[in-house]
Amino acid sequence: MTYNETCNYLYNQVPMFENLGMAGYKEGLDNSLKLDEHYGHPHRNFLTIHVAGTNGKGSCSHTLAAILQKCGYKVGLYTSPHLVDFDERIRINGHPIDHDYVADFVQKGKSFFEPLTPSFFEVTTAMAFKYFSDKQVDIAVIEVGLGGRLDCTNIITPILSVITNISYDHIQQLGNSLEQIAMEKAGIIKRDVPVVIGEASPETRGIFEAVARETKAPIVFAEDHPEVKSVKLQDNTMQYQTAHYGTIQGELTGLYQEKNANTILTAIRLLEELGYMYRFSDNSKSEVKGKEIAEGFMSVCETTGLKGRWQVLSKEPLVVCDTGHNVGGWKYLSQQIAQVRCKKKHIVFGMVDDKDIEGVFNLLPKEATYYFAKADNKRAVSETVLQIIGEQHGLNGGAYPTVKEAYKSAMKEAETDDFVFIGGSTYVVADLLKNGI
Repeated sequence: MTYNETCNYLYNQVPMFENLGMAGYKEGLDNSLKLDEHYGHPHRNFLTIHVAGTNGKGSCSHTLAAILQKCGYKVGLYTSPHLVDFDERIRINGHPIDHDYVADFVQKGKSFFEPLTPSFFEVTTAMAFKYFSDKQVDIAVIEVGLGGRLDCTNIITPILSVITNISYDHIQQLGNSLEQIAMEKAGIIKRDVPVVIGEASPETRGIFEAVARETKAPIVFAEDHPEVKSVKLQDNTMQYQTAHYGTIQGELTGLYQEKNANTILTAIRLLEELGYMYRFSDNSKSEVKGKEIAEGFMSVCETTGLKGRWQVLSKEPLVVCDTGHNVGGWKYLSQQIAQVRCKKKHIVFGMVDDKDIEGVFNLLPKEATYYFAKADNKRAVSETVLQIIGEQHGLNGGAYPTVKEAYKSAMKEAETDDFVFIGGSTYVVADLLKNGI
């Protein structure tokens, strides 16, 4: 099979949660353990950092990978979902997985894994671990796919666990209370392995503390000893005044990045204490003093290939896309959209059906023209339904069968001093970028 044929096989022949929802979700680690044994436990051949959370885990994973890469490590990065191409999910030092490797892995392995009827994510996780092992990475940052306790990445024993935050998302799989969701995500906490909690609430802090006590895992709440002392948006970068690293400029400019930065820097401090933060130079090791950390923050997109986080696509008019897709994300996005100075706001918006649609609509700004769109995904809510819900919330706009048509209409209406935002779902942003916009 060619690479494209292999991707089509993975999308269509193994259940894919991104497309099918619950029908593509497989609970438990049985298949992951069988695949891991079949391939010789590849994840044991490199260090790992495990990142879970409702929001921010993608930004945190990419930034941690960028910093480690600047320190001289050969860094694997496993994230999901992809926006444009499957190869985005599995990277080494920012470079996507070799297409020939993808095709060869599936061609040689499907006779073994097909009888297991694995999910898409189970196969791709096994592929990622094998690829990182074969390419001899020093360390890999592994983003949890869904939840934590039963996520197929949870066969690893990392040097550090990170849980960014907890809010309502995927309640069908994870539970309908913050305590239940926290318990699922706390499942990545391993015995004697330090864990950073980015944000906690009265409902979740006790859960994390109890699991950490049970597993004897040192636990650090990033909010208790903040590394970020102050932040301001200046010259299209986030300017962080930090407790230990001076002034750091971050190229990710979403308001929610302040919380992410505090989580990341807390994780870096722990890695320093564990003896992992050093710079490779002429085969000798020297301590990192902050330069590499600052470089990682300032070049995360170029270094790792990150897209879709308050990503500016145009300046006249100002066009921004963002993958924020739930209530937790929109608490920040709504504030940032409100702060944009412009003549008129245009919002291309879509969602999928397993989100808190009413909760998100309650946060959407009313002073905008909406272009409700259906993403190219089986779980996407139809544009007409979105329009009806929008009208019930005082949001005015039209309905469009595709993101491309909605975007074109928005750009046709927008003047040079207007603002165009595209989001509501990862798949809306994916459709936008796939069309080369």
